[in-house]
Amino acid sequence: MSRESYIHAVSPGSPGGALLFVFHGTGGDERQLIELGKELVPGATIVSPRGDVSEFGAARFFRRTAEGVYDMDDLARAVYKMKGFARSHIAQAQPSKVLGLGYSNGANVFAATLFASPDVFDAVALLHPLIPFEPEVKGSLAGRKVLITAGRQDPICPPQMTSRLDAHLRALGADVILEWHEGGHELRQNEIEAAKSFFVNVLKET
Repeated sequence: MSRESYIHAVSPGSPGGALLFVFHGTGGDERQLIELGKELVPGATIVSPRGDVSEFGAARFFRRTAEGVYDMDDLARAVYKMKGFARSHIAQAQPSKVLGLGYSNGANVFAATLFASPDVFDAVALLHPLIPFEPEVKGSLAGRKVLITAGRQDPICPPQMTSRLDAHLRALGADVILEWHEGGHELRQNEIEAAKSFFVNVLKET
């Protein structure tokens, strides 16, 4: 896989600084999270791919057969492709830290990529992920830093599924922060502030 595997946007940052991958939600595109990425990690180089699957015209990173029911073969395809895409950009940038931010469908493919290759990213923020399957982790998540944000009234990502993912990651040794708001699937300011604080603390570490 190459750096051109996905249609994508790049926002250049400080040479040798942090590299931040941002993955959009269903119906988004490669521009959706660029400005948020700049706000959260000033000075980072930002790489934002566009999902390569169309669901009734809405871009996604992998197929599903119904709401919350994933095509697991296509998810495996997406993870394999995303690993190669990420590694090629990392090799080219030689960054000080490799960070990830995904929202909704983007958070789901980020989580699945983390399970498959825990060594690729130093820290990942998963905004409203839904993982309706038992993760098979290939490697160690010990000390891997993960932020999960969620809405207690989210009709797409039920709170009990968020709590299950949180517990599973912690059991595997990940360093997890869980941030809730009282709404649904929308992004709210408290989770944006939580992501900003999360990345600031990660970048402070040597």
